[in-house]
Formats: sequence, structure tokens, C-alpha cells
Amino acid sequence: MPELVLESNGRTWTLDPSRTYALGRDPQGDIVFDDARVSWRHATVSHNGRSWVIDDHGSTNGTFVQGQRIQQTEIGPGSAVHLGNATDGPRVSLSGTAAAVVTPQAQPQQPVAQGAGPGLPQAPQAGWQQPQGTPSIPQQQGLGGGQPGVGAGAPPVYGDRSPTTFHHFSLGRVMRIGRALENDLVVSDLQVSRHHAEFHSTPDGRFEIRDLGSHNGTYVNGHPVPKGGAAQLGPTDIVGVGHSTFRIVGDRLEEFVDTGEVSFSARHLTVTVDGGKQILKDVSFGVPEKSLIAVIGPSGSGKSTLLKALTGYRPADQGEVLYDNRNLYKQFAELRQRIGLVPQDDILHKELTVKKALKYAAKLRFPADTTGAEREARIDEVLRELKLDIHKEKKVTSLSGGQRKRVSVALELLTKPSLIFLDEPTSGLDPGMDRDVMQLLRGLADDGRTVLVVTHSVAELAICDKLLVMAPGGSVAYFGPPEEALNFFGYETWADVFSAFENYRDYDWAGRWKGSQHYQMYAADIDAVAPQSVQLPPMQAMKPPKPQGWMSQFGTLVRRYATVIASDKGFLALTVILPLVLGAVSLLIDSGKGLLPNPMINRATGQPVPNGTATTVLLILAVGACFAGAANSVRELIKERVIYERERATGLSRSAYLMSKVFVLGVVTILQGLMVGVIGFASREIPDKGLVLGHLTLIELSVPIMALGFTSMMFGLIISSLVKTAEKTMPLLVMFAIIQVVFTGCLFTLNGSIGANQISYLMPSRWAVAAAGATLDFNKIAPPGKGKPDDPLWAHTVGAWSMDMLALVVLGVVCGIFVARFLRRHEPEVMRK
Repeated sequence: MPELVLESNGRTWTLDPSRTYALGRDPQGDIVFDDARVSWRHATVSHNGRSWVIDDHGSTNGTFVQGQRIQQTEIGPGSAVHLGNATDGPRVSLSGTAAAVVTPQAQPQQPVAQGAGPGLPQAPQAGWQQPQGTPSIPQQQGLGGGQPGVGAGAPPVYGDRSPTTFHHFSLGRVMRIGRALENDLVVSDLQVSRHHAEFHSTPDGRFEIRDLGSHNGTYVNGHPVPKGGAAQLGPTDIVGVGHSTFRIVGDRLEEFVDTGEVSFSARHLTVTVDGGKQILKDVSFGVPEKSLIAVIGPSGSGKSTLLKALTGYRPADQGEVLYDNRNLYKQFAELRQRIGLVPQDDILHKELTVKKALKYAAKLRFPADTTGAEREARIDEVLRELKLDIHKEKKVTSLSGGQRKRVSVALELLTKPSLIFLDEPTSGLDPGMDRDVMQLLRGLADDGRTVLVVTHSVAELAICDKLLVMAPGGSVAYFGPPEEALNFFGYETWADVFSAFENYRDYDWAGRWKGSQHYQMYAADIDAVAPQSVQLPPMQAMKPPKPQGWMSQFGTLVRRYATVIASDKGFLALTVILPLVLGAVSLLIDSGKGLLPNPMINRATGQPVPNGTATTVLLILAVGACFAGAANSVRELIKERVIYERERATGLSRSAYLMSKVFVLGVVTILQGLMVGVIGFASREIPDKGLVLGHLTLIELSVPIMALGFTSMMFGLIISSLVKTAEKTMPLLVMFAIIQVVFTGCLFTLNGSIGANQISYLMPSRWAVAAAGATLDFNKIAPPGKGKPDDPLWAHTVGAWSMDMLALVVLGVVCGIFVARFLRRHEPEVMRK
């Protein structure tokens, strides 16, 4: 059957008569057009056994051949088709296969012996073709034999695959890549900026790639090109842009599009913790493209450690993870965009609706030049694919467990990952939802993705392509088809297998596996490669570019957090009621008495009589501000830890995330402090004139209470960043509040108390009470006693007040620095300095 060459907007496709090609705006189509006049699924091109035919699929603006709108017509070399408009719509030119249009062919694949499992090399047989779905045997040199311009040792791009398409690239030419239609190479990928990068060919025969300030970065051999910078290209260098990879071969530019059909393998992964204990031991397995793999095993078998090693969150100490023959650890900055991870806990803000949760995720993950319409289209597409469009206006918290897991998957599918990992997605679900989730994963794999799921459930293993069973201690006990696993172990149920693991923990399960015929069939070829130590490149090269600028991320995070708070009616009510109650409590103390120095003199000592009301009221207000501020933030980071970990891996700025929390919570806390201060001071007699704000004494007294609430909120963030579970925050919150009571200086004299006074300098309540005390002249209101010096922090001077307030600010800043450092512990290890 004759091949047909299709050309549009500088790109060329050689069509295979044995399949049908979809044309339209659908990014998952075969030939994609970024033009509003083209329908989502506009038309198809296929061979009917006699000739090539184009079928219009009810497009809105029509398909035109020779100026006439058609429904179906025969086409061939020399034909021209317009989509959406008869004159200036996107043009598709057709020609026959010519000598100048040569698609490089891969080496003949080696056959798989019947019953021997995939990957066992046998002698090539004449006329043999590799069965569909069978993984090819990785080549150790180049991209495969017979390709012009590829020398031995060239890094593999996509195994032995031929280029998706190619473009002629003459000397002295500049070829621009991007999402916009005016580019020489139009890449319909929302991970790509509108004007992303340029290939330059100089008259002296040299080539280079120049980044045009792209948001998700341009990569050479997996390492980012400096934003706005350039890199020289050699004959074996691979350029990565979004889901596309390019290589210059002779006078043409070959393009490989990652459509999801990728292989994945782990080789000799070993993880050693402090003390030399191995928690993952020499784990090797290979995953064919478009497959569903389940990982099961008893507690302590290293499933979570394996998942972290496979995703780069915690790279293995020895061994390598290969994404289509590319080292994930060394090229993490680029390949992270191709990998989706759904943790056990939902990576969602449950107070938001499904549509809003995906909207904010898309805003953070897609380039800044992506339009709202483009993001909306991708969100709607994912919702339809996962059958969530009928739930898009529902709050996440109102969905069932299975539906929430679908939303978490939808969030990861926004960026079209080729490889998706899921950690215990069926945990806590009933058998019916368990089956629904596993069938969802089966569908994701069938649609062209590789899916690996760690699970405790064994009810739906039969729908998986491969099963990896981990033994206690972190070694492989079995890898192969799930239907053969029980027979391999010699038990009738998985309960028996897991009992055997528990009862015979010292048994060499890995040795039994490696001595079996199943090992020879399904893992020997992967295991034969010698292990390597992981040597990561310099850290500045590993730091992934950020899809959005800092201010853009900060703005999006602030809006999302404000929306989350506004959606939580209970939190809003508590935010208002708490300061009202705390302020009102202070009114019960000696109601009506003022906060001025007592004019009465103690005849026995000759000293002024202390005004106990002033110190008690200030103590109550200070403790209330401490408690309210810390309570606002003490759970914020721990409850979003899983969300932060995932978003950080996709390019979220740590400082933008932290500052969004500080800004929103700071506004809330400062307003609460103002309410507490005004209620506590307004009804009492206070000085007519303050130290700093003149006659605005009420505001001057309230400012330290507001600042105390803010600084206490920062201490709450430290607690939230340190704890491992949300349950531990409440005891620490109570302990923090009690400590602040002791070190206010209202219960006993701190000045002159060796040790206690020095410790009090670390307490925000000490400085806040001192600032208010400076305004009220506490050295006269609560004199230290005969023979004791006045407290310098309470001095009735502008300098003392300013120093007290500055100390509060410094404590808040120091807390912020500590929180930022503690947040680093919850980021992928491969990204840390």
C-alpha cells in the first residue's frame, strides 16, 4: 500500500496505511492544529484498501478540498486540504513518498521465544516482526543501527524508535520552536512557551540552541540551558523542549514526541540508611510501555522506599532508574515533567470545588504565557476523560473516596505525564471503589501511559500486566504476570503468601526468585547490567526551572489560600469569635479601672502602690494574642505537606509558598490583634498621649498586641514544619502559650533575674508587653521594688518602644528563615543542595 506524506506549517508526517490519523485541536490527536477555526476532532485520514480518504467529523467550520466543503473524499499526492476556511484556514499539503523524505528505520528487533517471556534474545528469524506491545531489547550503542550521522555511544532518545517527524535544517538558518503558530516548529504542548527556543545554524557548520526565556526550560542532554542563554550542540546532543526531543542529524532536525509509549526500568536499586542497614536490596525490573504494574508486599518490604527511589524523591544510593534509557536521577530537571505522582493522601484542598482545585493547579504548573482559555480547555478535557465533568462544581470534601482519588489523578494528568505512580490509591476504600480505581488505572494504561501502583489490595491484581512482589527486607520475591504469581509461591491465597513472609523472615526469598525459571523469563536481561553508584551532576544544574515567575506564583497561591479560607465557614467564624472572646475576658478584670500609674504611696516603703490591674490586663491580652496567632498557623504546613511536596517537585517556589502563608495568615492575625487590643484598652483610662503616635494612644497600645500575634503566628509555622503528624501540634501549642505567660514579665520581675531574663529575650510576649509597658510607663505602674533597678525595656522613651518593636520584627524574620530551612526536608532529595 502506498505511503502518503503530509506537510503542514513546516512539519512533515509519513502516514502509515495500516492506521487512521486524527486531525484537530485535541492535543492527544495525531496531527494537532492550534487554530480556533479547527474543531477539537475535526477530521481523519485513512486508507480504505484502495485509496487515501479524508473524512470530516461534523466539524463546525468545515473541511475544504479545491475550495469545496466536503464530508468525505479521496485524496492523494498533489492534493491540498484547508481546515476551517476554504482560503486561509490551516493548509495540509499531500505528496507521495520521495527519496528526499526518508524516515530512519530501526534495527530489526530480536524475537521473543514463545513461552520465554519478553526480552530474551534469540537468533533473528527471516521475516519476523515484533509482536505489538512487546518491549524491545535496549541497544547499548546509539539510537539503533542504520541511522545516518549517529555514531557509537550516542545517547538514546526513545529506545530504537524512528523519529516522529523531521525538518530540513540548512546552514545559516534559524528555526524557532514554540506553541504560537508563527514559529517555524509549532509544538502543541502546554508545557512549551509560546516562543520557547531557537536552533541556530552558522555558516561554519556549528549548531546551537538558544533559550528564549522559556518558563519550563530548554534542556541539552537533560541539563537546563540558562534562561535566555545558549548552548553549543554536538552530533550526539539531545535537546528537550516540553514533551518533544530533538537531535540534529546531518542537514535535518529529527523530532521525537513523547506520546506516552515509553519504557521504564530499575537496575540494581539499593538504599542504605544510617548504620549501614539496607532497606532496599538490589531491586531490578523492567516495565514495557503502556502497561499497568502493581507492587505489593508486607509492611517493611520497602514499597515506599522503592517508590521514592523510582520517582527521584529519594534517589537510591546505588543503581539507576531509566526512563526510556535516560537516567532519571541525572536528568531529573527535564524528566520530572513527564512523571506524575499521586501520593496516598489526596493532593487537594478539600474546601475547593473540583474545577477550582484543577484551575489553581493548572495556573501553577503551566507556563505564564498560557491563556486562561487554554488552561480551561485542558481542564475540561481531563474532566471528561475521567468522567468527572458532572462533579466539577462540587466541593472535593463532598465526593466519595474513589471520586477524590480520581480528582487527584486528574490533577496529575493536566501535564500529560507518560509515567504515573500511585501510592496506595485504594487505601480505605470499599471493594467496589477499589475495583473502580483499579479499572481507572487500567484505562489510563490502555490510553497510552505506563502506570505503576503500590497497593495492599490483592483483589484486582488480575487486570495488571505485571506484578512486583517485595519480600521483607526490601528485596524482590517475584516479578512477572500476576496470574502466575501464586503458583510460583506454591500457595492458594495471598494471605498464605504474606503469612509465609512473616513466618520465614530469614528465608532467602530473593535467592529463590533469582534461581527460578520466572527470573530467566522476566528479569534476567535487566539484571544483567552492572550496578552503578549514583553520581548526581552539580546542584545548580538539577534545580528545575519554575513554570511561573515568583510574583505570579505568589499571587496564585495567595488567591488559592484566600479562597480556601473563605470556603471554610467554621474557620471564618472562629477567626472572628476568638479575638472577641479574648478581648472581652480582659474586661472582667477590675472593670472600669484605668491603666495609669497609681498616685497612692505606700507609707511603709515610700514607694508608689503598684497598679495590679494594668499588668493583669496586659498579661491577658498578650497571652490571648499569642494563642490566637499560633493557633492560626500551627496546622497549616502539616496539613498541606503532601500538597507542598508534590507541587515543589513540579517547580513551585519554596519562598513564594511560605510568603503566601505569611501574607494571608499575617493579615488575619493582625486584624485579630487589632480587635483584641481595641476591646481590651478602649473602655479603660489610658494616657492622653503616647510615645510615638501622639494622641492615638489606643492604636499605639494595640500595635504591640498585633505584632505579638504576627510573631506568634511565625512560631506556629515553625511547629507546623517540624511535627510529623497534625495531632502533635495541639500539645506544642499549649506549651508555647504557657511559656509565653511565664516570660511576659507581668508575673514576676525579670530584670536582674540571671538566666530567666536572658531566656525571656527569645520570647515574643516579653517584647510586646515591654512595648505596651513603655507607652504606659510600667516602671511607675509596677515598680520593681526598693533597691532594684528599673527595667530598661519598660523605659518610657521612644527609643525603648522602638527597640521592643524591632525585636519582635527580628524574631519574626528569624522564625521565617527557620521555617524555610525546615521546609527543605519535605522536598525531593534530588533537588536539595
